[in-house]
Amino acid sequence: MEFRTIVDIEDPGFRIGACEEMLFVGSCFADKIGARFTDEKFRTIVNPFGVMYNPASILHTIQRLSAQPDLKSVKTAFLTLGTNHVYILNETGEIVDNCQKRPQSLFTEKELTVDECADYLQQAIDILHAANPDMRIVLTVSPIRYRKYGYHGSQLSKATLLLAVDKVAPATYFPAYEIINDELRDYRFYADDMLHPSSQAVEYIWQRFSEVYLSPEAKAFLKEWQPLKAALNHKPFNPDSDEYRIFMDKTMLKISELQKKYPNFAV
Repeated sequence: MEFRTIVDIEDPGFRIGACEEMLFVGSCFADKIGARFTDEKFRTIVNPFGVMYNPASILHTIQRLSAQPDLKSVKTAFLTLGTNHVYILNETGEIVDNCQKRPQSLFTEKELTVDECADYLQQAIDILHAANPDMRIVLTVSPIRYRKYGYHGSQLSKATLLLAVDKVAPATYFPAYEIINDELRDYRFYADDMLHPSSQAVEYIWQRFSEVYLSPEAKAFLKEWQPLKAALNHKPFNPDSDEYRIFMDKTMLKISELQKKYPNFAV
């Protein structure tokens, strides 16, 4: 008997290679997933201008990145949407990415419509494809709920983002929001604030993502990298001992061999 509902993950039609160049822009959930890819030695750019919660701010990051040559080498971009709420600076009428702790009276809060969200997303996708026409775009909606909007308001915000995602192309959708809310619908999968996914939940989403999105080569690399990562993270009782020196020499030799096998790999 099955005691949970498993979310189907649509085949994206591509696979992510070992140590591939990747871009992560969006909410703090993008930070968490991006950090995991970084830890596994993929070449990553993760929220270079800070966390961006809404589609307009994600576009602003992509616009700033478009002038940098690094964007051309990105093979897969991961855009994570958190909310459709934006803050407009009254003085200029522009959407700001960070209020910088300035008085709330300087800003007007607005909820973007489905079409507005889709338009900002489409602009971001078009800029990414102008930099690299072969870049793959993965969209996801953050499962983190926003208590300050009220839980009904938070759900309406997520629904707006989900509808917007369906209006843009070309892009694939990874159901992180659905995995948390359907497969992991228990509070033990949440952090102490009962809003953010726990480290265990993030690990599970990483596993589900890896199953479908990673190439056989990438999976083979991860299998070879895991014991070396554990060795590098090992804290010896006596770091000055001959035994530990020999242990590290052997580890670095294996890492050198891994670098020859996977040219993009860099410790």
